[in-house]
Amino acid sequence: MNENELSYKVIGIALELHKKVGPGLLESAYENALAYDLEEAGLGVKQQVPLPFYYKEIKMEVGYRVDIIVENKLIVEIKSLENLAPVHFSQLLTYLKLSEKRLGLLINFNTKILKDGIHRVVNNLNDV
Repeated sequence: MNENELSYKVIGIALELHKKVGPGLLESAYENALAYDLEEAGLGVKQQVPLPFYYKEIKMEVGYRVDIIVENKLIVEIKSLENLAPVHFSQLLTYLKLSEKRLGLLINFNTKILKDGIHRVVNNLNDV
């Protein structure tokens, strides 16, 4: 399954989750529920994956953690906020660049209609 097919499947599962529980929960609740549903769908899921930062050949543990990585191809960053800020998009793009992954989903579950809270972020790997 390529990144686009994978993102389509993840979005469908996230929509079902939101339909069941609605907005207003903590980010960690959505993250754990989504990871559970993704695993139930047969997808490989990793949560809270440490992401090191390399600077001049030195590995720096600076506390970056990716919420969810699906099938080692797709990063899913979960939020539960009133509004997303530009820094949230930058954060996901940074994670994509540091992990050399192409596609990520930024999902804000604190919306009345979840499709309004789903954003695809693409890393141009030629810039890595």
